[in-house]
Amino acid sequence: MFFKKINKKIDKINENLEKANIIEISYIIGNKKEILKRNLIAGISRGVGIGIGITIITAIIIFILRRLIMLNIPIIGDYIADIVEIVEKSR
Repeated sequence: MFFKKINKKIDKINENLEKANIIEISYIIGNKKEILKRNLIAGISRGVGIGIGITIITAIIIFILRRLIMLNIPIIGDYIADIVEIVEKSR
């Protein structure tokens, strides 16, 4: 009895998901402008997100490298100082 109720609920959920998916797909397929609009917005969003993410990660890495230079570790400090100098010249 318990399993019958669970099976009925699962079937109902499955049916609702199928209906929703079919409606969404038919809407997208029928409207070419909607496809272009969604893809354009998604592409712009990804591009801006990647740009911001790389900028933040690079800034964090440079910040950490500058802190390592201040520690005056003999071999590593000189190497990191050269890297930071190259990055700063490229700005």
